[in-house]
This record gives sequence, structure tokens and C-alpha cells, in this order.
Amino acid sequence: MPTPALVLVSASPRRAHLLRLAGLDFTVRPSEIEEARLPGEPPGVMAERLAVLKARALPHSGPPALAIAADTIVTIDDVVLGKPLDPGDARRMLGLLAGRTHEVITALALRTLPEDTIMSERSRSRVTFAPMSGDEIDWYVRTREGMDKAGAYALQGIGALFVQSIEGSYTNVIGLPLERLYPHLRRFGLLPSSPVSGA
Repeated sequence: MPTPALVLVSASPRRAHLLRLAGLDFTVRPSEIEEARLPGEPPGVMAERLAVLKARALPHSGPPALAIAADTIVTIDDVVLGKPLDPGDARRMLGLLAGRTHEVITALALRTLPEDTIMSERSRSRVTFAPMSGDEIDWYVRTREGMDKAGAYALQGIGALFVQSIEGSYTNVIGLPLERLYPHLRRFGLLPSSPVSGA
């Protein structure tokens, strides 16, 4: 069975960076879907549904491939915080997060092609923010670092200044839980050098 090509179904530079850190070769082919929350939909269910929709939206004709899609959600008090609409929206989100603990859920969807089978799973982390003054929130918003990120902050950037603790996966908070992806990469022979069994 030939080794499938790896396809990242995401335009996120952060997810691509994580895959490169793991030494993986891949192509980037993002898909577009409607990302609205359904009435009464729990955040984790929403993330998994959207990840599966992204994977399914990828058109395919060609050699065998493993497509990786993901969706990351920041949630607090059952409120889902997506990407901020504008600086005022970013201030609102950071005001909700400051001095409190929130959850970050990333759902993975893996689609094998040409078989067209799909599997999905979720990872959940708890992130505690330090208290932030209004001036600190305004300063961080002005950096614009969080304007294209769920929850209006970036853990791998300036936003780390305000993160007191993380329970769970660090890479999950960035947007791609590598520890969940690893067994699938190993199963499909996609790792740069395969670990010795039983070592």
C-alpha cells in the first residue's frame, strides 16, 4: 500500500508551523464552509462537526492522501468566542477571559482518500488568564496579534504574557493537538523516520 500524501485542509499558518516542526511534508489546501453554531449545540460538538465539514469539502482526484482538517473553539460560560470582528469585539473577548479560566477545544477530522473514510476526535485544554487592566487589554488589542484568532489572543506570541497556566495539550491551544495526530501519522507511515517498535 503506497504511503499517502499529507494534506492540511487549513489556511492557518500556526497549524502549518506545527506540522513543519514535526518534520512533516504536506500541501496546504484550505476549504471554505459556513462556521455558524447551531441552536443549542455544545461547543465540542460544534468543533467536531465543523472539522468534519472542512475535511469533506476538500475536492479530491489523484493519488492516495490523508487530509487533516481541524477546528478550534474558545469557550467560557458556554459562550463560544470566535475570531473578533473588530478591535471592540477583541476587547470584549479579552475582558471575558481576563483573570479567569476558559476552555480551548480543537477537533481533528482525518479523511483518507480515495477510500473516503473519515474519523474525528477532540482535544480539550483549560487555560487560565492573569487579571488584565483596561490599559493592558487596549495595548494587546493594538498589537493586532489576536485579530485572526479564536478568543482574540495567541498563546505562541505576545498573548503568552497573560497566560498563567495551561491544563492539557499546549499544541491543542495553538490549534492542532499533535499528540492526538501522532498515532494516525504513525499508522499511515507518514512520520519522517518511523520509531522502532517496542523501543
